[in-house]
Amino acid sequence: MKKKVLTVLLTGAMVASMAAGATVVSAEDNDNTLTVWAWDQNFNIKSMQIAADQYAADHEGFSVDIIETSSDDCQTKLTTAANAGDYSTLPDIVLMQDNSYQKFLKAYPDAFTDLKDMNVNWDDFGALKQSYSMVDDTHYGVPFDNGAVIACYRTDILEEAGYTLDDLTDITWSRFEEIGKDIHEKTGKYLLTSEATGGDTLMMMVQSCGANFVNEDGEAYIVGNETAEKCIDLYTELVQNDVVKLVNNWDEYIATITSGEAAGIVNGNWITATLMSTEDQKGLWGITTMPKVDGVDTATNYANNGGSSWYITSNCKNVELAEDFLASTFGSSTDFYDAILPETGAISCYLPAGESDVYNEPNEFFGGQPIFSTIVEYSSHIPEFTKTPYHYEARECVNTAVVNIVNGTAKEDALQEAQDTLAFKMTE
Repeated sequence: MKKKVLTVLLTGAMVASMAAGATVVSAEDNDNTLTVWAWDQNFNIKSMQIAADQYAADHEGFSVDIIETSSDDCQTKLTTAANAGDYSTLPDIVLMQDNSYQKFLKAYPDAFTDLKDMNVNWDDFGALKQSYSMVDDTHYGVPFDNGAVIACYRTDILEEAGYTLDDLTDITWSRFEEIGKDIHEKTGKYLLTSEATGGDTLMMMVQSCGANFVNEDGEAYIVGNETAEKCIDLYTELVQNDVVKLVNNWDEYIATITSGEAAGIVNGNWITATLMSTEDQKGLWGITTMPKVDGVDTATNYANNGGSSWYITSNCKNVELAEDFLASTFGSSTDFYDAILPETGAISCYLPAGESDVYNEPNEFFGGQPIFSTIVEYSSHIPEFTKTPYHYEARECVNTAVVNIVNGTAKEDALQEAQDTLAFKMTE
C-alpha cells in the first residue's frame, strides 16, 4: 500500500481558533481521518504522529488531524461540552492524565466510548496502569506513557561513603534512613531531595503499599489510616535527620540534583530526561527500585507517578477505525514502541516492548544499565490502589500536614486538619 502523508493541523490559525473554542473538524468529514487532542510537540504529539504514519502504511488513505491542546485545556473543553450537553465539539481521540481521568469519567460517563470490543490483550499492560482508565472491569483508555517510579543515585557519592547501588536495591525506608544519615555525616550530601509543595514522595510511599488517602467508599481517610501514618512518620524522620533535603519549588528541586547537593532522587521515570541533560554527570548515575515501607504487609518497592492514556470520545463517528488504530499501534506494536523511544523518549507501558533489543541497549549516562527494559519491568509490579477523583487535593492536604509537622505542629492536629480539609474539598 502506498504510504500517505500524515496530516497534522497545527497552524497558528488553528491553534488560535481552538483557543477561542471553535468546533473541531471531526472524522465525519473523512471516514479515514481521526481528530486528536494532545499536548507536548516533542513527546505525545510526535508519538501520535509516528503511530499514524505506521498505521497509514497498511491502511490506504488514513490520516490524523492533531490539534495541540494543553492538558488543562483538554479538561476545560471537556467540562464545557458536558455542561452544555453537547459533545460535538470533542475530537475523536483525546489524551488525558491518568491521575485526573477518573474524575471526568465519573462526572461525565457519556463523554467516552467503552472499549469492550477492542482487540487488545490487556494483560500486556501492568494491572495498575490499566486500572487508571477502568470502571467495573470495563476499559475506557489505551495506556500510553509509563509512570513507573525509579530511584536514581549518584554512584560516585555512594562510593565516597562506602556504598554501592546494590546496597540501595530492594531495601526498606528505615534502612534507607540509616544509609542516608551515614552519607550525610561522611559527605555532607543528602540522599534524597523532595519538593515541599508537591507531595510526590509521600504519595509514592503510600501508593507503593497499595493504599491511598481515601477509603474504598471514596471518603477522606487520613486520620486512622495506619499505612498513611507510617509513611508520614518515616517521611518526617527523613527530613528531620538530614536524609531528605526539603525544598520550596521545582526549580530548587532540580538544582539540588544538578549541583550535586543531593545524591539521589525518587520519582516517576520521566525524571531521567532531566538528569540526562546534565552532561557533566554522564556515567555517574544508576537506577534501582525505590525503598518500601516497613511494617506494612502489602508494601512493595514499586509505585507510579505520572502517565497518561488515550480515550475515544462519544463524538467519534468511526469508533471501529479509532479502536483498530489504537489497538494496532499503542495497544500491541513492539515496532511502534521501538520507534518512539529514541525519537521522543516515551517509555512503553506495553510489557512485551521491554524485551526488544532497543529497550535493552546499555545507557551510557546510567553507567551502561539497560534502564528502559528495567523501567518496563518495574511497571509490571506496581500494586493497585483505590482511585479518587480528588488525587491532587488529597496530595496537597497531606503535604501541608507534613510541612506543619516538620515545623512543630503536633501530628494529631496536623492530620486532623488534613482530614477535615480534604473532606470539605470533596463536598465542593
